[in-house]
Order: sequence, then C-alpha cells, then structure tokens
Amino acid sequence: MPKRILVATYYWPPAGGPGVQRWLKTAQALKQLGHDVEVLTVDQAYATYPLRDESLLAETQGIRVHTTRARDWFGAYQKLTRRKEVPFSGFANQAGAPGPIQRLSRWVRGNFFLPDPRRGWNRYAVDEALRQHARAPFDLVVTSGPPHSTHLIGLELQQHGLRWWADFRDPWTDIYYYRMFYPSAWARRRDAALERKVLQRAERVLCVSDDLKRLLASKIGGDSAKFLVVPNGYDPADFDEQAPVPQNAVRSLVYTGTLTLDYPLEALYSALRTYCGAHGELRLIFAGRPAREAQDALESLARELPLRVEFKGYVPHAESVALLQGADALLLLIPELPNNRGILTGKLFEYLGSGRPIWGFGPVDGDADRILRQAEAGGLYEDAQEAAAALAQCPAQGASLEARHRYTRLGIAQELAAYFDK
Repeated sequence: MPKRILVATYYWPPAGGPGVQRWLKTAQALKQLGHDVEVLTVDQAYATYPLRDESLLAETQGIRVHTTRARDWFGAYQKLTRRKEVPFSGFANQAGAPGPIQRLSRWVRGNFFLPDPRRGWNRYAVDEALRQHARAPFDLVVTSGPPHSTHLIGLELQQHGLRWWADFRDPWTDIYYYRMFYPSAWARRRDAALERKVLQRAERVLCVSDDLKRLLASKIGGDSAKFLVVPNGYDPADFDEQAPVPQNAVRSLVYTGTLTLDYPLEALYSALRTYCGAHGELRLIFAGRPAREAQDALESLARELPLRVEFKGYVPHAESVALLQGADALLLLIPELPNNRGILTGKLFEYLGSGRPIWGFGPVDGDADRILRQAEAGGLYEDAQEAAAALAQCPAQGASLEARHRYTRLGIAQELAAYFDK
C-alpha cells in the first residue's frame, strides 16, 4: 500500500556531496514505486554547507520540499576562526595542526553543542513537521544523519504519535573525527546517552553497511532485529551504460571525494612509486578536497616520478560521473580507523555504476572489498607491492551490468519499501 513519507535531512540541494545523494535519489525511487515522499530540510539562507552543487536542484523536481529557518553555530565558528569555509568531514580543508583558536572552537563544539551545532534547526523542523502532519498525516518519518542531531527531531515527533525510522549514513560517537572535538568524559557520556536513546526508540534503524549495523546494535545489547542494511547505491540514469572502454594516451586513475590524513596515504605513495618505476607514466586525477598535506606529498611525488597529478577541486555531480567513466581505473581508499571494515562510502556505488575497474587500499576483510570482489569490479589491498602489481594487471572493464544492477537506487528502494508494512 502506498505510504506518505516525510524525510528529514539537513543536506539537500543546493548542498553537494554524497550525503545529499542518498535521499535525493531514494526519494525519487520511492516515488517511482508509488509512494508520496516529502522532504523537510533547512532553508538554504540559514544553512551551512561544506559543499554546494546547484546542478542537483534539477533532480528535486516532483518532490515537495518544506524548508525552515535554523540557528547554526557554524556562522560564529567562521567569524571566530576567520575562515570562510565550513569544516569538511574530518577537517580535510583545514591543513596542518590546529592553532589555539581552532582548538578552542573545536573544544566548544565537542563539549557544548551536543550532539552537533546543527541542533539549532530542530525546534523549527519539529514545528513544521507537525504542521504538515496536521494538514495531511504522514505514515512514516525518516531522519537521516549526520548531522545526528536530526534524529532528535524524529525522537520528538515519535512522542506526538508519528512512526519514525532513523537512517545512519555514518557512525555517531564512533565517527573517525570525533576525537578532534576534544570531548570531555561528561560530553562523551552525554553524547553516548543520546545515541543509545535514538537507537532504542526508533522503530527501525537503517545502516549503510553490515559492519555499521553490528556496531550500532552492540550499543543496545546486540539485538539487531530492528536494523536494516540499506546501502547507498547508484542511479543508472546518471551513467552511459554503453560507454566504450576509454582510449587514454596515458593511463589514468581517478579519485573523487574527501581525502584526509586518516586514509592509507603512505601505502598509496609506495604503490605509486613501485608502479611508475616499473610501468612508466600514470595520470592521477582528484575531484574533491584532499588535505593540504596529502596534496603537497602527491605533488612532490610527481616531481620525482613519471606521475601527472591533477587537482580539480569539487566538481558538479555530472562532471564527476564523466571523470569516472573516462578513467582507466578508479582509486578507492578506506580510512585507517577502528571499525573501518564497515565503511561503505557513497562513492563506492558510483564507482560500481561507472563500470570501470576499482583499485585501492582498505581492509581486505571489510564490506567494501567483499562487494568489489563479488561484483568482479576490482579489490582493495593492504600491501603496497601487491597493490602495485594488481594495478599493472587491472582489467579493461569493471563490474558487469548484471553485477552493478544489484545496487541501483530503485532496487534498493524496493527492498526498503517491503518493510513499510512490517
């Protein structure tokens, strides 16, 4: 039976990045299946986005969007630190060790703005959700985090009698940059209590990977009955599925997204030295935001090796897709962090959708490597010498159409919709 669904998400076009893609694409897929999906988000005039992609606005057509004002601490942060940019995940756009003002601002964020500064949106969001529910009742509310303060909106709406599911794109207190906020013991306890309350009260908890499901379930006694793994997937309409194999004069390797110092950079550098020393010139293209230190190191490598490195910065989604499909291979890196076996970035599925082979570094017993191997799309490595040899033998094609179609947004939405009445 078709449902009326309200999706509460802070990140929505014109915000850019993979966090936007998940519910932008899923909402459209659920509408294709006959469900009435509306979105609750913050008015862009009151929002702070690390990335913007105006081109994604065209993909919101047909979805009713409710926006509200918000109070947001990041404006004060920018004034305090004299930075124009909002911090990226893991502070990838803030090079070097933080200075005294940055350390102070991070400490304030990690100890006084729990679970995060975007909680200033919640009061407005709850009021608007209740107003729209009174107009035409919703069968289900889905909250998507990060920011995980969004789940507190669902928690309050549940007290008004609405059904509520919580969607976790990333961990909460276990997210890899959590320690960068210098949380006190009190702040850690408070944050963990909020996390536990959300996990206990939500009717269902959606997770992007099996390992994240195990991690979150462990916080409420290991009972995983309410947890559903809903991977990110990709939209076939974004790709030319009949695209020929690229004929590049110089072999190209493309990476999209954020690159912080938590990624296996030393292994990458070592593998590039080995590969270029044995096989000659390689072109490495980055679309996204690498940490300044990583960019400096790669540029230094390019001066000593037959390696061409290009940094394009953040590009619109369509341009990113074109880069993927024009590459000889795609570089995937999984951060070197506790619980990294369950990291399944949105880019993994975009990479699969491109049909290009995928190569990189990460846990060989992790969820990402398992998906790549099952789809015969490539694989991840931990040893630099083994990885260099694998790059040299990389096939011309990645996952087959059949293998990649297991991860389309529509197929994933169908599996999700099957639980609406359960």
